[in-house]
Amino acid sequence: MLNNIPPVTKNLLIINVMLFIVSMFMLSNGIDLFELLSGRYLNSIYFEPYQVVTHMFMHSKAGLGHIFFNMFALVIFGAHLERIWGAKRFFIFYFSCGLGAFLLYNGIGVFQLYQLKNEILSSNLLQLHGFNNFAEFHARIMENTDLGLAYTPEFLGSTLSSYQELNSSSIVGASGAIFGLLAGFVILFPNTEMNLLFIPIPIKAKYLIGGYIAYEVYNSIYTSGDHIAHIAHVGGAIVGAAFVLFWRKRDGTNFY
Repeated sequence: MLNNIPPVTKNLLIINVMLFIVSMFMLSNGIDLFELLSGRYLNSIYFEPYQVVTHMFMHSKAGLGHIFFNMFALVIFGAHLERIWGAKRFFIFYFSCGLGAFLLYNGIGVFQLYQLKNEILSSNLLQLHGFNNFAEFHARIMENTDLGLAYTPEFLGSTLSSYQELNSSSIVGASGAIFGLLAGFVILFPNTEMNLLFIPIPIKAKYLIGGYIAYEVYNSIYTSGDHIAHIAHVGGAIVGAAFVLFWRKRDGTNFY
């Protein structure tokens, strides 16, 4: 089967699967690569530059569903696009979509963290508890799940909890890049008929994939607390669509 998959798609598949297996093995030995290599907000204390790339190769440790569906979509749509574009263009496209997803995810989270920090600094909480600076205060609340701070004004309780939660938030998976592939495919092949598993009714890509992307846009606005980075999916789709539209206009062809 691997011999029929073009090289970039095949190598991405192998790297993702192997890294998942290694990460699960390391986790069983007390080393959590999922936490180490996942993507954090740029102004989080846990952010490291390498996470901009490594997060695209990590998947949820809660089960196989996350990596299975991402890799299934990678092989189906990625292989098709790579055969059309060639390895170099597909490589650029895939990683650009992943980076675009990460940047949009950060664009909102970074601003929220910045606001929360300013809200804490504008209060007298640091002086009240005898902290010399914000870094010392930050280290204290991140070490304690209950915040460990007596006499905290009630109105700041939710602020502290939100600040702690956003610092610990992470993004993992190839989903952002995958949504870029979906967006690129639906623009190039809108009338291609597809079948859902267990539903043997052909549905055109513009309705099936277009509806799925629209659903993620809705979730990115109205859904929270489900631990899914819907906004990253939207970011990947936006970058994917932009690349395909630009290339199609520049190349002056529409043979698809």
